Amino acid sequence: NARVAREYQVALPPELTPPQRLELARTFSRELADRYNVAVDLAVHDPRPGGDPRNFHAHLLTTTREVTPAGLGAKTGLDMGSGERFRRELPSSRDEFLALRERWATLTNSALREANIEARVEHRSLAARGIDREPRPSVPLTAYKIERRGARSEVAEHLRAEYRARVQKRLERAAAASTSDSTRTADRTHSDQGAAPASEQDSAAPRDVEEIRRQAREAWLRLRPKEAERGAGSAADHAVDHEREDVGK
Repeated sequence: NARVAREYQVALPPELTPPQRLELARTFSRELADRYNVAVDLAVHDPRPGGDPRNFHAHLLTTTREVTPAGLGAKTGLDMGSGERFRRELPSSRDEFLALRERWATLTNSALREANIEARVEHRSLAARGIDREPRPSVPLTAYKIERRGARSEVAEHLRAEYRARVQKRLERAAAASTSDSTRTADRTHSDQGAAPASEQDSAAPRDVEEIRRQAREAWLRLRPKEAERGAGSAADHAVDHEREDVGK
């Protein structure tokens, strides 16, 4: 209940003209006012002399309570309690915040498109977009100002050192994964070479059957003379026996 205002700070595209940047900021301000029934104070700032020439931005200061004919009403927007949000079946504060980020990106890209500018902004994180890259460190404003004066900032140096360490670990993981993939590919290749292709196995099957038939035919042909001789011998024996019977008579 102690918070009486909420600030939104948005970056304005340097590619737009001053009137276009002002209109973009006003459009977002009107949407906040209509969405949450709040009062909005808008201030558009140009880059400071000697600073980043791209740092066009705007500050939007809103009331945390609804503006009604009788004065300020209940908490609204991101300042609404979780119990009240649940009762009204509204999304969580986090989801509400992400929705605002997405809406700002949509308005910004629409303004860039209308100005025939190819540049676009993206509200999603690198991970959400499927980009495997370590995000750059965010240096606090105080540390940034210290370095701007030419002095050393231990905080900024520590953040950059941690960033370099994360990048190095990511590179090492990528190298290890690449080596593992190469090993698995080599193993699969070796296994495939040890087994005959399916096409060769299929073509070998008919040859095996034909070979069996050929061998059976040759064996049968080899048996025919023996059977003939055995048959002839049996006939001769039968004739001798018959003659013996005749002589006996």
